[in-house]
Amino acid sequence: MSESATTDSCPECGGRLTASGDETLCSECGLVVGADRIDRGPEWRSFDDDDGNRKRTGAPLTRSRHDRGLSTEIGYGSGSRLTGRKRRQVARMRREHNRSQISTKVERNQVYAFTEIRRLVSSLSLSQTVRDGACSLFRSAQNEDLLRGRSLEGFAAATTYAACRVNDVSRTIDEIGDAARADRDEFKAAYSALNRELGLPIGPIDPREYLPRFASKLELGPTVERRARELATDGREANVFGSRDPSGVAAGCLYTAACELDRELTQKEAAAVADVSPVTLRSVFQALCEMR
Repeated sequence: MSESATTDSCPECGGRLTASGDETLCSECGLVVGADRIDRGPEWRSFDDDDGNRKRTGAPLTRSRHDRGLSTEIGYGSGSRLTGRKRRQVARMRREHNRSQISTKVERNQVYAFTEIRRLVSSLSLSQTVRDGACSLFRSAQNEDLLRGRSLEGFAAATTYAACRVNDVSRTIDEIGDAARADRDEFKAAYSALNRELGLPIGPIDPREYLPRFASKLELGPTVERRARELATDGREANVFGSRDPSGVAAGCLYTAACELDRELTQKEAAAVADVSPVTLRSVFQALCEMR
């Protein structure tokens, strides 16, 4: 709406302004001072005269589908009203329609891998950001011809783990490997190819990322977790952890904090939650004791 439409009088004759629909006009001379043509109503409409189904769009675009979610489907809702020849015709149409959605081997590989990625993400309770990032990495790997001679299951697991690393989501290789359908060698070979050829923006894992999840599994309170975070920060600044496993460092910090605060926690329990040996946990504990 123009600036003059905000005044109380007509800029031409000084008459009174009135609002009529989406226009503001002068009641004396009829001058249209301003107009607002924007429809500010809801962006839905009903195609079947059903007030309970007020929508006009489908699902949003997603990277986790080979066609970004743009394809259509021939449903089964009207099948009960079809008989004989018409039903067979619709069944043939549905079959050919499904086949036409996958026209190349590249798309077929994407369908299989994206299904495996969605299964992994659901199994590990990961976010949609990780899911979409993993699918984008798989597309990039395909474009760089990294899949030749390697398994799709291995790349599905590798891209999921890489997406976790890129988005600072604390998941270990063992956790991803246990949920994946690929063996450990396929998983590591695919991840090495991804990291080497694509130059993933991945840095060292911060042990503090594991603390909330490990503390929850061990049923430790926020006080212990807070003290463990302080120990992890001090140890990192003093460079006492070296090249130790970040998950083992997190477990060692939790065990040390539990000992300081007189919480009941054994080395075996703390090591098991991080899937490391008690020897690794004791080395972290000793390094923290020497630091103090």
